[in-house]
Amino acid sequence: MENLILKELKKNAVFRLEEGQRMIHVALAKIREESLWQLPIANGLSLGNQLLHICGNMNQYAVASLGEQLDTRKRDLEFSTKEGFSKADLLKKLDHTVFQAIQTIQTTSEAKYCEIRRVQGFEFSGVGVLLHAVEHFSYHIGQIAFWIKKLTQEDLGFYKNHDLTQTND
Repeated sequence: MENLILKELKKNAVFRLEEGQRMIHVALAKIREESLWQLPIANGLSLGNQLLHICGNMNQYAVASLGEQLDTRKRDLEFSTKEGFSKADLLKKLDHTVFQAIQTIQTTSEAKYCEIRRVQGFEFSGVGVLLHAVEHFSYHIGQIAFWIKKLTQEDLGFYKNHDLTQTND
């Protein structure tokens, strides 16, 4: 039987990945294709590069490391690519990556979450790998949201059907 804390960690990690995926879809629906590769600042990342980077990092950490798969990441391409993917292409890539990550998170054993492994030269337990993958994803969702708000001058409406003014019970 799986540890209750690990079960809860997995459940919440999956929730955060699915929530982030939803937010990216909502945000990208608000921009035109030509905005996808526009830079927010001279040394910034375009939305296209953000999405390639998110997928590369999640594949390296959640799928390859936690899932004990071959690490085929080409990190430099995530930043140097300037075209060649549409919004639909990138969202499909994101959806596939999140799906694979969720499958890995849900099927990884308790023992594997305790094992120490090397990723990008760092040493993490499986739990550390999972926390990094979710935290990194969230970090870039914030950057994407900020840039799209700047481009559109609109609220993104992530929680338009939810009353966020409720207090805790």
